[in-house]
Amino acid sequence: MPDSTSRPEGAFVLLLLQGTFWVMAGLSALPFALAGELPMLWLGLGSLLLGQLALLLGIGLVLRWRWARRTAIWLEALCLGGSLLLIALPIGANRGPVALLANLALPLGVIWLLRGRRMKAAFSRPAG
Repeated sequence: MPDSTSRPEGAFVLLLLQGTFWVMAGLSALPFALAGELPMLWLGLGSLLLGQLALLLGIGLVLRWRWARRTAIWLEALCLGGSLLLIALPIGANRGPVALLANLALPLGVIWLLRGRRMKAAFSRPAG
């Protein structure tokens, strides 16, 4: 197929990386829940669910599921908006280079890989 692209596979790698970050954050929050901080249980479980969603979306991108592309773009736009809000508000959020790469560059990269008419067309064709 002359117009095939590997951009969904690149987005899969970035979503796999982001999902791994979320799973590790969720697992890191669970010991605090055992120590009596019950809100950390819900934050940890939420992070674990986000990690699973990112992994499922990544698999859907490789398999060219239409809903996975749309959902991944929306999820990354929400992440990007939340990260911009954290940077703008003076609440003591981390503003170092690692936080900027993980919270801004990674979602921007996924959105950039999945945008455009060519990608929309790649996901509208039946797989095969």
